[in-house]
Amino acid sequence: MELIDTHCHLDLEKHFPQFDNALAKARAAGVGKIVLPGVTQAGWGRLMELCNQEHGLYGAPGLHPLYLSHHHPHHLEELEELVTGSGTDRPVAIGEIGLDYYVESVDRTAQQQLFEQQLKIAATAGLPVLLHVRKAHDQVLATLRRKHFAHGGIVHAFNGSFQQACHYIKLGFGIGIGGTITYDRAKRIRKVTSQLPKDSLVLETDAPDIPLANHRGESNHPKYLSEVLEALAALRGEAKEATAGYTSANARRILGLPS
Repeated sequence: MELIDTHCHLDLEKHFPQFDNALAKARAAGVGKIVLPGVTQAGWGRLMELCNQEHGLYGAPGLHPLYLSHHHPHHLEELEELVTGSGTDRPVAIGEIGLDYYVESVDRTAQQQLFEQQLKIAATAGLPVLLHVRKAHDQVLATLRRKHFAHGGIVHAFNGSFQQACHYIKLGFGIGIGGTITYDRAKRIRKVTSQLPKDSLVLETDAPDIPLANHRGESNHPKYLSEVLEALAALRGEAKEATAGYTSANARRILGLPS
């Protein structure tokens, strides 16, 4: 029963100083593959190096919408170079990219421009994207439609409505399910998660962020993905082996990961 963590920041030394140990614990917990999304250009080197060195790690470099002050025009050129070509060292996606309207102080016009520029790079490279979206699902959906983005991807840590999820699914996106569903108070996303078609769901931790209910006050860890699986299976009234099977199959299909 191989689990796939489609969104985990295991490459961040500040949070995972004992990288080898953290990876070993994740693997012991059944997590066979982990996708490492990027945040800033400064982290791409380590991110891709780890993916090239370790079996089962896959890179998704990108420029996060909340860190505009860290991004510069030439970083887009570097991203374009990074995703061209082929081979085992090629990223599996561009991420995490998108729009974040939760933090009102971050320039929305600049976010939009950065998002569209990275969508263009992904489209040219034929790569899916990992979407970071907070309080901006309608704006992101409108952008995807207007740009005719046809390579899909994953909506990371989805927190929207059932209708919004269905719109993403129609555009070829999977819905990322993480620790939020382990909280009883998260009634809306728990209900949405229980209703979505099984071929749209993938698992994630977003470690070290979004700690699970049983680990409040701790840093999140990819080894806890099995607990996300158990919560999802319980919400949907399924055997966890079945839930593990289709979520991993969905991740492989959407991101082009090997079996």
